[in-house]
Amino acid sequence: MTSRLPRTIVAELGKLAGLPAAVAAVAGTIAVTVLLVAALAASAPSGSDAGRVVVAAMPFLQVGPILLGVVAAGSEYAGRQVFTSLTVTPARLLFLTGKTLAFLVVTITLSVLTVGAGTVTALVALAVRGEHAPVDGRPLAGAAAYLVLIGLLALALAVLLRSQLPPLVAMLGLVLVLSPLLSGLTEHARWLPDRAGSLLYQPGADTVLTPATGVLVLLCWTAATGAAAAVAFLSRDA
Repeated sequence: MTSRLPRTIVAELGKLAGLPAAVAAVAGTIAVTVLLVAALAASAPSGSDAGRVVVAAMPFLQVGPILLGVVAAGSEYAGRQVFTSLTVTPARLLFLTGKTLAFLVVTITLSVLTVGAGTVTALVALAVRGEHAPVDGRPLAGAAAYLVLIGLLALALAVLLRSQLPPLVAMLGLVLVLSPLLSGLTEHARWLPDRAGSLLYQPGADTVLTPATGVLVLLCWTAATGAAAAVAFLSRDA
């Protein structure tokens, strides 16, 4: 398996690069980041720094990695692609590992570019206003890490559900609707994956969880979903 893994990763990277939806997700995320952060910086209160502006955009920036994760796995079930993939790579564990690692290569790159583009845009927009506050890199690094992890959760859910639309609706419904709604109704919303993971770039936002325990909660959600997805993928027909 070890000797074949690099070839599998390269093959999966090629498949991702050939998916128009994946390319659009990457390009669109960076473009939206620049436009959204520029707008937020232009209207930010006096004394704001670039990191704070980027963090304010995070609820929307996470859509890109989620879409990429769903497309990376869910596209296998559009038509009979999964059967072709398993014919080329019949070792299912190797195939799933290669796909996951290929996704991580792309989403780590996307997350770094997204946060980097947002930071540069915010710095320029704030400088135009005559503001030059120092940038705290820790929330920005946490934001990049969060984008990778939330995308990985979306990938695992798409493998588990063997589709694109249901996991996409579930993930976007969670991060854009359910989580914000529940956070205003109950303190237990802190245990949702996106709410807990957001402490990576919003330290001190919760009175119970810290960034370390918050990321642990997100990792538990991801690990549980990934384990269920792996068991299902290894045991079912396709």
